Amino acid sequence: MSTKRRRKRRPRTGPPPKPSSSAGEGAATAKPRGRPAPRRAPNLDERPPPPWGSVPLVELVVLVGIVLLIAGFVVGGSNGVVMIAAGAVLCSIAGLELSIREHFGGYRSHTFLLSGAAGVGILAGLFFLAPDLWFPIALAIAAAAFAATAWMLTRAFQRRSGRPFKLR
Repeated sequence: MSTKRRRKRRPRTGPPPKPSSSAGEGAATAKPRGRPAPRRAPNLDERPPPPWGSVPLVELVVLVGIVLLIAGFVVGGSNGVVMIAAGAVLCSIAGLELSIREHFGGYRSHTFLLSGAAGVGILAGLFFLAPDLWFPIALAIAAAAFAATAWMLTRAFQRRSGRPFKLR
């Protein structure tokens, strides 16, 4: 005798059978077996929702940043400069967050904005961490970081949306 086991063939999953009147109530309410429902693809024509729900956090941060900017110009002096810098940083972070969410959500490509932020961040880091570095070399490193980031971000947007870029 053979020790091989034969596997029982599973029937193919097709459209669920229509309930007949003789099957009773239980068959009409039973869920069809088979594959789970496919995950719905995101609508790429709608702005992706923020992870914090319906709270307008980006708009509130921009409002606080604008208030700090105006107050910094009114106050003046060293306190005014700090307030202006804080307002500019808050507004920049809010805009950067929105562009990251839209880019990786496949809504709109913000490749150059995000690559520019990476390049400026690298250049600022080199300025403060390696002050003896010759500026054209630091600029070349930042430009290389910009180019590499732009290439990766373009690929990420293509995978998410199916197109290289999206104009309004």
